[in-house]
Order: sequence, then C-alpha cells, then structure tokens
Amino acid sequence: MAGQEDPVQREIHQDWANREYIEVITSSIKKIADFLNSFDMSCRSRPATLNEKLTALERE
Repeated sequence: MAGQEDPVQREIHQDWANREYIEVITSSIKKIADFLNSFDMSCRSRPATLNEKLTALERE
C-alpha cells in the first residue's frame, strides 16, 4: 500500500491543485483589471491635457 493513496488523500491533493489553479486565475484577472484601469486613466487624461492646451491657444 506504500504506492497508493487513499481516496481522502487523493481528494485533498486534488482540492489543493484546484485551489492553486483558482489562485493563478484570480491573480491573472486582477492583473488584467489593474492594467485596464491604468489604461483607462491614461486615455482619459490625454484628451483632457490636449483640451487644456487648445483652450490656452484659443485664448492667445
């Protein structure tokens, strides 16, 4: 029986493998969300900066 795992141990190992997989997926989703939020802020600030520059030029 040294080479065999009982069903409970097998389930525990499978559970840990599933948890590790879920952690990797969760971490990847968080990284994607952080990137998208950063990209969104970048895209919003550029037009605002251009608008300020255009307004300043129009006043001259």
